[in-house]
Amino acid sequence: MMKRRSFLKKTVWSAAALSTSSLVAYGFNSLDNAREKGLHNLKLSLAQWSLHRQFFDGHLDPNDFASIAINTYGINAVEYVNQFYTDSGEDEKFWINMKERADNVGVKSLLIMVDDEGDLGLANDKERKKSVENHFKWVNAAKILGCHSIRVNAFGESAKEAFRTAIIDSMGQLSNYAARENINIIIENHGLYSSDGKLIAEIIKQVNKPNFGTLPDFGNWCLSAKWGSTQGDCSEAYDRYQGVSEFLPFAKAVSAKSYNFNAKGEDTKIDYYKMLHIVKNSGYNGHIGIEYEGEILSEHEGILATKALIEKVWRSLG
Repeated sequence: MMKRRSFLKKTVWSAAALSTSSLVAYGFNSLDNAREKGLHNLKLSLAQWSLHRQFFDGHLDPNDFASIAINTYGINAVEYVNQFYTDSGEDEKFWINMKERADNVGVKSLLIMVDDEGDLGLANDKERKKSVENHFKWVNAAKILGCHSIRVNAFGESAKEAFRTAIIDSMGQLSNYAARENINIIIENHGLYSSDGKLIAEIIKQVNKPNFGTLPDFGNWCLSAKWGSTQGDCSEAYDRYQGVSEFLPFAKAVSAKSYNFNAKGEDTKIDYYKMLHIVKNSGYNGHIGIEYEGEILSEHEGILATKALIEKVWRSLG
């Protein structure tokens, strides 16, 4: 369950941390900002991983995710993570119920982030085929939910050309299957070769399927580690702004990763002004998913801080 990313340290509270009162002072508690001038073309979604601690420890029920997104954060679109539903992947009744839950509160289900179903870049034909087929149930679940995509991981061989050959084959197979259900297959930068923006862009072009694309994440550009977080130590990292730029022509979703914030409410690792300027200028018009992964603020405060930062920057871009 914890393989997707290393489980973050227990929240640290200190005098230097932003308090709830300071969040309010920066307007982080506003749930209606999207209706303000300058935000009319901003579409926000909430990534389920932003609340992973509370889902894993049982404080929150992942089945309530849609209602949490709209009722707590004023966000009407969500991105699920399959790790919270491992026993329900093939249960059609479960996904019908999940769709009803989302529909009842006016929330759109956008995608399912799929982890731990086998590496799609394996050279062994039998193992690669098994990995591809393991993803089929999540395509089916996404179809029932009304999603447009499933996000997959591009992991596999350590030799670049062997990886390229294998991933082109598996993505072609998976995209063909998903096309029958009108579902996209999208790669997120998640470490190792998946965070090589130039390589993945080349692979997208070589597969050449209209339902195969990318999910650029503002973080996760570590080339030296699987899962690829660039929050901590990383011996080799791809330039995050270059990588997002290279992914955006093929993007069917965007993930606004956030870590920690300074006193001005700005992320301490990612230049959101530069990053959102790149996104906006690319012509991308889909949702921008909030994915808080910080260590200081609580998940709740981190989501509010990320939402407010995106809105503040978006207004400034005109």
